[in-house]
Amino acid sequence: MAHPLLTRNGLYAITNGPRDDLLAACEAAIDGGAVLLQYRDKTGDAARRLAEARALAALCARRRIALVVNDDVDLALAGGAMGVHLGEHDADVASARQALGPCAIVGVSCYDSIERARALAAAGADYLAFGAFFASPTKPHAREATPALLRDAKPLGVPLVAIGGITAANGAALIEAGANYLAVISVVFGARDVRGAARSFAALFDAAGSYENVPDKD
Repeated sequence: MAHPLLTRNGLYAITNGPRDDLLAACEAAIDGGAVLLQYRDKTGDAARRLAEARALAALCARRRIALVVNDDVDLALAGGAMGVHLGEHDADVASARQALGPCAIVGVSCYDSIERARALAAAGADYLAFGAFFASPTKPHAREATPALLRDAKPLGVPLVAIGGITAANGAALIEAGANYLAVISVVFGARDVRGAARSFAALFDAAGSYENVPDKD
């Protein structure tokens, strides 16, 4: 069964590092239709990161969406986030869930690998992220994924995330291929109008009539 906070398809907004207006920008993204938020900050300022994670966790709780922390299980736990997103060099699914509890969201990067997706779905991941689908300013040397990966992963019965260079102009094809979430960083948080940018992605799901998530796993 999908996690209760992973039942609405839509925009997965990922923050773009330190900024003075972080909380306001995230609220604007949620106002625009983001249904999932990831706190991504690669700096070493532990005190600021903890304070921001706690503030975003409170915001997301008020708005009834999940906050996921990028890469850092300890920060997710200390910050009160709903879960964590893990890359290939981070903690494994089982240890992250043990640390965060059985109700946590544990999402994983599968890059361009359906074999990795199968293994991580079997390990209990709550969502599978593939990418990059297009050239990405955040990760210019990322592995390349194709829409066929989304189609191949759909039978795994786990929500699917598409990431990497996604815009309102190219995202519809990924929804059609099976993406439950479009994960976006710079196109949303680098925009002058964050709410409007988020709304442009939410509109793609409106147009596709794609609101419900995947069926329960067998």
